[in-house]
Order: sequence, then C-alpha cells, then structure tokens
Amino acid sequence: MRLGIFAKTFAGREPLPVLMAAREAGFETAQFNMACAGLPAMPDAIAPSLTRRIAGASTESGVTIAAVSATYNMIHPDPFVRAQGMRRLGVILAAAKAMGTNLVTLCTGTRDRDDQWRHHRDNDSAEAWGDLLTEMSTAIDLAEAHDVDLGIEPELANVVNSAVAARRLIDELKSPRLRIVLDPANLFEVADAQSRRRIVSHAVDLLGDRIAMAHAKDRDAGGHFAAAGRGVIDFWHFVQALRQAGFDGALVTHGLQAGEAPEVASFLRDVVAS
Repeated sequence: MRLGIFAKTFAGREPLPVLMAAREAGFETAQFNMACAGLPAMPDAIAPSLTRRIAGASTESGVTIAAVSATYNMIHPDPFVRAQGMRRLGVILAAAKAMGTNLVTLCTGTRDRDDQWRHHRDNDSAEAWGDLLTEMSTAIDLAEAHDVDLGIEPELANVVNSAVAARRLIDELKSPRLRIVLDPANLFEVADAQSRRRIVSHAVDLLGDRIAMAHAKDRDAGGHFAAAGRGVIDFWHFVQALRQAGFDGALVTHGLQAGEAPEVASFLRDVVAS
C-alpha cells in the first residue's frame, strides 16, 4: 500500500510546495484539492496550463495524485445547487487525467441546506434516494465520457451512511465507474473494540471488490475524530482486512494538522509494514 495524505493538510496555493511538504512529511501520494492550486475546491474552470503545472509538481516532488476531491451536496434540497455542483464536477472530471489521476471523489450528500457533512432526518427518505440515483447517473455518464472513476465514501451523516447503503447504490446503478473510498472512522461513532472490528470487517467484505482508496483517520473514545494512531481504531485489523480483500492501493490520511503529519506517516508505515 502507498501512504498518502490530503494535500490540503498543508498550507499553500501552489501545487509544488504543497506536494513537497507531503513528501517531506513521509508520504508518497496525495488526495489533491484544487484549493492547493489557488482555485476554489469546486472551480468553474481549470486552465490546461494549471493541470500541466499540477502534473509537473507531482513528477518533481515524487508524490503521485491518488485522487482529486470534487465534493458537493449531491442531494441538496435545491435543484439549482445540485446543478451548479454537477457542472463544476464536470470541470474536474475533464481535467483529472491530465493532473495524473483517474479517481475523483464525491460526497453523496445530505438534505441539510447549509452543511454537506451534517445529518438530516430526510436523508433516509425515498425521495432523497431517488435524487441520489438521478444525480449519480448523470455523474457516471460524465465520468464515462472522460474515462475517470468516481469514489464515494460511506459517511454517517450522508445519504450513503453505511457499507450496506453503498452496496445498494453499486447494485442499483450497475456501473464499474462507481468506486468506494473506505474510512473506518466513518462507519461508527462510539462502539466497543469487538463491535468496531466487526463493523470494519463487514464493510470490507461488502465493498472489497470496489474499494479504490482507503482513508485513515481515527476516533477517540468519545466519538470525536482524531489523527490516525491517536484513537481507538485498530488500523492493523483494517489493513489486514483490506489486504485479504485484494486491496493494494493508497491509504490516505486526513483529519490532522500539518505538524502531526510526520508522526502519522511513521505510525501508518509501521502498520503497513507489519
């Protein structure tokens, strides 16, 4: 497995210094965000010269681009907001391969109007699921046109809030373009050690054939997010489960401060080496 980090962990609006910071902290790949190239995370346009600069920074730093983030609220209650997000997703999809990746990551969304990562009681409605199917079908068509895969992540606050829901979406849409980003910290809030391992194993069993990237952040005993290695998640178990499922891709950490990055890289390197 290749160790990676969210590029946005490091301050900067130029790709080369950001990716060099990732390399110096001990990582060999990154999940890129257009904010690291001086644009909004979901820009209205990306100049070809900028995609070349990002690709060149990746080559010069030796840090590959594991994925590009393109998260917007895919089930926002306002259709105009969804349409705006889809248009901007198309911009990133069109530029992704030139930046050096074939994976673009999404947020399946929430009915909350103000925060795409906040739960809403209507997320479980048939209408929300129907909107997600419509939105994802359009995204898949765009991804197919650009020969790029889409990565969705089970998130407790989103409409795809579990491995079961992710599997349902895969089975209903039947597209090989739809891939999984799996983060064990997003599968539960508070659970005992045995339950945590069971939940993680079940997720990998259900989704193993579609996992394109793994995430590595932690939760403390109270359910709050923490840097990997500073909480309760058994990353040795997670990595073993991934390997048994045949996964050998990028393990990308986030939810940490830049100053914590070298320590987290060392921790994850030990996990992967064991």
